[in-house]
Amino acid sequence: MALPNPGMKIDIKRTALVIIDPQNDFLSPDGVTWGVVGESVTENNTVDNIETLFKTAKEIGLPVFISPHYYYPADHGWKFEGTLEALMHNIGMFDRKGPLNLDGFEGSGADWLERYKPFINDGATVVVSPHKIYGPESNDLALQLRKRDIGKVILAGMSANLCVESHMRELLEQGFKVAVVKDATAAAKLPEGDGFLAAMINFRYMANTVWTTAEAVNAINESGR
Repeated sequence: MALPNPGMKIDIKRTALVIIDPQNDFLSPDGVTWGVVGESVTENNTVDNIETLFKTAKEIGLPVFISPHYYYPADHGWKFEGTLEALMHNIGMFDRKGPLNLDGFEGSGADWLERYKPFINDGATVVVSPHKIYGPESNDLALQLRKRDIGKVILAGMSANLCVESHMRELLEQGFKVAVVKDATAAAKLPEGDGFLAAMINFRYMANTVWTTAEAVNAINESGR
């Protein structure tokens, strides 16, 4: 028996596009993870699809939120780490010199992908505080959404089976409706398994609906008519 698809109807006033980690370390060929995520990013046309979501949301007036991943020097003092936490710290992923310090930030692995900057730096996009491991439990995403009376989220970004899936799970637990855009994300391919495939299974099991970018664009545009 196939799983049901509850679906999600977009209400512009109560729906937001949330993009996770649209940063160079994930999405640029110069990023520190490109060797393991690049194949998936390319196969899914992830970079272009995220840009399409940005453009569509801005054209319609749909609120846009960014949940970034940053590590500051104090974070490297952690006394214990999970597998990928240790790896991220070892390779300097998402590193910044401090929460109040932007020295060396421009063009770094922690910076936004250049082509996304016009959408993110337009003065309207909400950039919430950074998450530190995978989910938004350690940042203010849920608070910022609720303070704007938003109850529905279109979710995309990086990476599928880690931060995107963790954001989906927590937002669902917090009572939000969540649609995941499956080709506006990607994940590492490692001998231990394909992270993208793992995420796709869980997205289908848990999200209110799973869309392609084309389907998401159509749903957003329909809401503006």
